[in-house]
Amino acid sequence: MSQLNREYSEKRDFIRMKINAPAQVTMVEEDRTEEDNTVRNAVCHDLSGGGMLLTLDQELALDTELIVTVTSVHGHSPILQARCAVARVEQGPKQSYMLGLEIQEVIENKKEEPEAETE
Repeated sequence: MSQLNREYSEKRDFIRMKINAPAQVTMVEEDRTEEDNTVRNAVCHDLSGGGMLLTLDQELALDTELIVTVTSVHGHSPILQARCAVARVEQGPKQSYMLGLEIQEVIENKKEEPEAETE
């Protein structure tokens, strides 16, 4: 389908995929100590090549940098880990917040490689 034929709400560089998957969010700030880097649970509602929409129980300021790890409800290794910036914040249901995040960098999952045998 060409971009001209799509609904206006989806005239984007990347199509949104609805995933409704669990996610973990860690704030990234230079002046934060290790104790401040609390991991918060969230839900990733949709994902695109440029960003994602999360529900979180904490309001965050625009441009806050985060590390987001989206996981599988089936317990598989992370689907995605990325450094993101908060681009939009809206009040959600039941004291939650809908965060529109812009993906700054995808973090490559490092799989442990088997050690080479020594002779």
